[in-house]
Amino acid sequence: MLELDTVRVNVGGFLVLRDVSFAIDAGAATVLVGRNGAGKTTTLRTLMGLLPLEGGTIRLDGRDIHRVPAHGRAALGMGYAPEDRRLIGDFNVEENLLLPAQAIGLNAAERRRRLEDVYSLLPELPGLRTRPGGSLSGGQGKMVALGRALMVGTSYVFLDEPFQGLAPALAKNYARALSRLRREKEDIGLLVTESSPQYVEEIVDHTLYIERGEVGERDTLQVE
Repeated sequence: MLELDTVRVNVGGFLVLRDVSFAIDAGAATVLVGRNGAGKTTTLRTLMGLLPLEGGTIRLDGRDIHRVPAHGRAALGMGYAPEDRRLIGDFNVEENLLLPAQAIGLNAAERRRRLEDVYSLLPELPGLRTRPGGSLSGGQGKMVALGRALMVGTSYVFLDEPFQGLAPALAKNYARALSRLRREKEDIGLLVTESSPQYVEEIVDHTLYIERGEVGERDTLQVE
């Protein structure tokens, strides 16, 4: 289980997350719904160790990890696909996919095993493996970012606004990929942020809402 306990995060002198507490069960899928600026991206960046805590703690299976850096959290099985993808334009798709696995020191055999696993799960990617990251369409880039997150996200995967900017047909394709992920990787906990959760309603187990940096069920928040 991955738990946030009264987490407070300050960004640029502003308190963005206010005593956030929730848990993600292993193998469960949760969607975090909120408007732009509500704190969704900050929540995911905090989980990945990309932002420091001002208060509270984060625990993974009971272990306090709030001081573990981002690469250390990836080594613990946590993967992250940011909204803007953050692919390296001069690297081809396969190099982008392999990068986090190399960063956490996986050996060549394990990197290849995980890569083939990702290619099997996301059959759109093998045909793109030699394409430069900078030449991909938005939908292709989102799929590569998902695959990259899965290279290290063996326990938990965080997806930030994965459907943002996608045409309806591409969004449905991405939703199908998430359905395959849930069927074939039943042990992975999934946290997806969305402004409108229509594409993930059929695959999620829990829905949380974030408003002005506070997270909870809808009836616990002042959602305007």
